[in-house]
Amino acid sequence: MAGANTLEFTDDNFEAEVLKANVPVLVDFWADWCMPCKALGPTIDELATEFAGKVKVGKMSTEDSRDTPVKYNVQAIPTILIFKGGEVVQKFVGLTPKKDFQAALAGALK
Repeated sequence: MAGANTLEFTDDNFEAEVLKANVPVLVDFWADWCMPCKALGPTIDELATEFAGKVKVGKMSTEDSRDTPVKYNVQAIPTILIFKGGEVVQKFVGLTPKKDFQAALAGALK
């Protein structure tokens, strides 16, 4: 389902891939049955390609990985968290325009 540059995050790899990353990371919390999540998928893939090499962009299934969404208080999906230095620097809930993600990622790169 994900694009070539879109990573898959799990409870098992979250610390290494997201919290210890040396670049900002966008995490899309989603589920297969969530229609807004599916609608947002192409935007996430576009961002992964656009920011390749500068930002990690990936998806975490709330069905397959349950501990991390609970830890970060994900109560609705899609929820997108942007991490920098292991901390959440921005949170989006629901369908969000691509330009909002682009601005948040550009800000996280500063």
